[in-house]
Amino acid sequence: MHILVINCGSSSIKADIIQSDSGERIVSVRVERVGTDGCFARWDGADPDNLGQADHAQALGAILPAMLARAPGGEVAAVGHRVVHGGETFRDSAKINDEAIGAIEAVTALAPLHNPANLAGIRSAMTLLPDATHVAVFDTAFHSTLPRRAYSYAIPQELADKHQIRRYGFHGTSHRWVAEQAAKWLDTPMRDLRIITCHLGNGSSVCAVEFGRSVETSMGMTPLEGLVMGTRSGDLDPGAVLYLVKREGLTAEDVDELLNRKSGLAGLSGQGNDLRDIERRAAEGDDRCRTAITVYAHRLRKYIGSYAAVMGGVDAIVFTGGIGQNSEVIRHRAAQRLGFLGARIDEDRNRDCKVSAASPVFDISNSTSRVKLLAVATDEELAIARDAARIHREQDKVTEQLQIPIAVSARHIHLTREAVDQLFGEGHQLTPYKPLSQPGQFACEEKLDLVGPKRTIKGVRILGPERRACQVEVSRTDEFALGIDAPVRGSGDVKASPGITLKGPKGTLTLQEGLICAWRHIHMTPEDAKRFGVKNRDIVDVRLDTDGRDLVFGDVLVRVSPKYKLEMHIDTDEANAAEITRGVTGVLAGTSAKAQVVRKRSS
Repeated sequence: MHILVINCGSSSIKADIIQSDSGERIVSVRVERVGTDGCFARWDGADPDNLGQADHAQALGAILPAMLARAPGGEVAAVGHRVVHGGETFRDSAKINDEAIGAIEAVTALAPLHNPANLAGIRSAMTLLPDATHVAVFDTAFHSTLPRRAYSYAIPQELADKHQIRRYGFHGTSHRWVAEQAAKWLDTPMRDLRIITCHLGNGSSVCAVEFGRSVETSMGMTPLEGLVMGTRSGDLDPGAVLYLVKREGLTAEDVDELLNRKSGLAGLSGQGNDLRDIERRAAEGDDRCRTAITVYAHRLRKYIGSYAAVMGGVDAIVFTGGIGQNSEVIRHRAAQRLGFLGARIDEDRNRDCKVSAASPVFDISNSTSRVKLLAVATDEELAIARDAARIHREQDKVTEQLQIPIAVSARHIHLTREAVDQLFGEGHQLTPYKPLSQPGQFACEEKLDLVGPKRTIKGVRILGPERRACQVEVSRTDEFALGIDAPVRGSGDVKASPGITLKGPKGTLTLQEGLICAWRHIHMTPEDAKRFGVKNRDIVDVRLDTDGRDLVFGDVLVRVSPKYKLEMHIDTDEANAAEITRGVTGVLAGTSAKAQVVRKRSS
């Protein structure tokens, strides 16, 4: 399928026609100096064509007919538009209509330099190509899974809510793409990996991708937070800004110019923001350039280490972007002292590293490295093209009218045979208390105490039958009561989760891992999945109708098995927040609420 990809910046346009399945570029155009007398277009790297004084609409009007003339059949099926900021509204790429345009406009204040240009491109392209499917692909969407602890700033909540002040993250399309490429190269599903992706260029960011979800990223409310960048400062004590405002008499515009355009590598080196020039001058003895490189690499290595701590380990560290793919110096310095993580670089391979669209992954780790160090070629344009093709084919669609019963899952415990013997005595058999809604599962008469660092929760019910691994599922309220930081995981996914002590009538058992907060999920049979148009491990959005309240839960995991019965499970905290009333008490209690799957986001 041939897709037109448009990326409108404040003074530039990047446009490509891409075959979304093969990744072949049919034609590429770069327009610079939009809105000035010197606006020009450069086709496939050839000499520039003067466009005169053209705005976004005029520039697109000039280049699109010539682009389409080169496309097979003279048309494209869909247009993918890069949009920098989707706010809290957009958790995935979305088909563009009047409602979507209004929602993008509503968060323009969060990206005043980017979203207006993105919207100008959208409106112009929709006018010029009214029959094509237009799709917005958001830099922020991949980071919509950030937990509250990661996206919240420590300012008064009322102020944060009023002005939508929180961490959103950017470069999400690139982080998602390279994590997927790394997982493919490792021949392991992304949902089974912990990956740190380092997008390094004039703009730079790091992302912690834990089992397929972004759980931390270095950019915040704006792209200014985080790493040292080409001309952006990255992390800076706000007190230093206030100090400069007072001492230098700076205005808000002055501060914006200082931190976004005069800082970073350019400010440190005094030689501009091109790392190649800085590396050359550093090798010649320029002390400021040496400082720029060491500060840049130190900040990057600090983030890598902290993100490994956030995820409780790491399986692969990925370098991408213009610097990440091409600078052996930065890769070398970033990988220094990561041996404690099991990450060891092979210096010969690092020097020989080359990546391209044809060969997108290069392993720079040595043979003893437990953690893979990889350079991966990013391809945001192809990622946008494939999202646009997916939505054009309506692969995000589901059958909305089908209703899903809701059940509320209280804290509970799953045990192995060995754990039952240790806690209740040799040969003890779990006693069914009552059957659960899922076939073959039952609540047991037996209960245990959960002993945490802070306090104990008594009388937590065991669920049967016995399992191959012990697991304890609690709510957010429970984890705070216990004094333990439990990750949100799918059932059975306990790698690098915290442990807990279980106290029974005949003994105690300290688990080294196994305590989680359950990821909200839907059980369904293969027949149900076919009716809904989803498959196992898809991530969906779900609309709940509870006494007339319309509430959407994002990030809901689909679990498919012939053993399941159709039902959505949420924990007690989520049920209380949604004001869902349980019909009866118990470990897994049915409710009067019903839900509809409204869209599929990913697999």
